[in-house]
Amino acid sequence: MSFPLGTALNVVTVVAGTVIGALAGSRIPERLRETVMVSLGLLTAAIGFREILPTDEFPLVLGAVLLGAVIGEILRIEAGLQSVGQALQRRFGGTDDLPFEVAVPETVTPTPHRARFSEGFVIASLVFCVGPLTIVGSIQDGLGDHELLIIKAGLDGFAAIAFAAVYGWGVILSALTVVVIQGGIALASGALEGLLTDPMLDALGAAGGVLLLGIALRLLDLKPVRVANMLPAIVLAPLFVKWWG
Repeated sequence: MSFPLGTALNVVTVVAGTVIGALAGSRIPERLRETVMVSLGLLTAAIGFREILPTDEFPLVLGAVLLGAVIGEILRIEAGLQSVGQALQRRFGGTDDLPFEVAVPETVTPTPHRARFSEGFVIASLVFCVGPLTIVGSIQDGLGDHELLIIKAGLDGFAAIAFAAVYGWGVILSALTVVVIQGGIALASGALEGLLTDPMLDALGAAGGVLLLGIALRLLDLKPVRVANMLPAIVLAPLFVKWWG
């Protein structure tokens, strides 16, 4: 296993993009920020549809998404991630206006700023870590081939600018999610190499595509889909194809 250079670069671009977006966000007119968010929603939906199309095992993917959603609702994954985001904000900053401030006491009632901070963390974490590029790129990163994650790092950096312009400094915490998810996969790359077949990767991508569609609905302010509660589908979809595909 080699040093996961792609993951490290991905973290740097997310942090840099957040700093640029958060500092520029207050100077961007509200109308323009709304247009940016709608554009991100449409692009996310397009990527989601693209990821769904290649699989030939959509009934298994559908079953994985439904079962995964049930498991996620029982485990309350979304609420857990929101709590993590709020706890990190209390630890590192009180508002969205500065990246670091005096911590807010536990007894303070959540404000719209704090809700936006947590929302930015959750949505950015999901967008940056859902999809086959994260899995395949991280495996290759751990094996010494950093090309895919270098490409992903550039894309995530630009996305971080747009997200931070709307949600503020909460987006920067998604860099921790990138470290944990991509870094963990890179460390386990030796065991994972060859384990995922092409049909399993297609199913994983399709499940990720469904989640991206859910994120698009949130970005477009059409439906507050609890996308994080569907995350077990990312694991279940390739397993279903392995067992019954």
